[in-house]
Amino acid sequence: MTDLAQLAAPFLDPAAIAIVGGGTVLATILRTQSGDLGRAIAALKTLPRRRFDATALVDQVAALGRIARRHGAMALDRSVIADADVAAAVAAIVDGKTPVEVTEIVHHARRARIERHLAAAEVWTGMAEAAPAMGMVGTLIGLVKMFMAMQDPRAIGGAMAVALLATLYGALIANLVAMPIAARLKRRAREEAFERTRIEGPLVALAAREAPRPLSLVEVA
Repeated sequence: MTDLAQLAAPFLDPAAIAIVGGGTVLATILRTQSGDLGRAIAALKTLPRRRFDATALVDQVAALGRIARRHGAMALDRSVIADADVAAAVAAIVDGKTPVEVTEIVHHARRARIERHLAAAEVWTGMAEAAPAMGMVGTLIGLVKMFMAMQDPRAIGGAMAVALLATLYGALIANLVAMPIAARLKRRAREEAFERTRIEGPLVALAAREAPRPLSLVEVA
C-alpha cells in the first residue's frame, strides 16, 4: 500500500485537481437545468442493475385483464401498480378512455421517459466535453505561473506539474469517467424504450375490451 502511494504521489496535485475538477463541475452546473442535473446523479444507481425486462409488466397487465374480466374495469382502481406508465394507462382505462386515447397516453409516457433518460446522459456527455477544456485552462494557468517564476528554479517544477497534470486529469475524467457513463446511460435508455413497446399491445387490448360501448337504437327501445 505504501509503494502504491509513493507511485501515485507524483501524479497528485491539489491545484490541478481543483482547477480541472472544480471547473468541470461548475461548467456542468451552469449549462444544465437543476432537474436534469439531479436525474444525472440519480441515474448512477441504475448502472449496476440488470438490463430492463418488461416481462413482469406484461404479466401484470395480463393479471389486471383477468381482474377486469371478473369484476369489471372499476376493480382495477384498487390495484397496486408500481410502474408509472402502466399506472397511467390503467387509470385512463378505468376512466373509460378509448383505445386510441390509451395508445396516446402510453406513447407520451414512453417518449417522456426516453427524454428524461437522454437528458441525464447528455449531462455526462457535457461533462466529458468540459473536462478537456478545463484541463487546457489548467495547463495555461500552470504555464503562466512557470513563466512568472523563471528566475526561481524551485518554483518552475511546481508550475510545470500543474500544467501537465491538468491536461492529464481532463483526459482521464472525459474518457474514463464521464463518457463511459454517458454511453451506458444511452444504451440503457434504448434498451428500456424497446422493451416498453411490449406493454403497449396488452394495454390497448385491455382498453378495447373495457371501453364503454354506446347503446344502439334497439337497446334504447
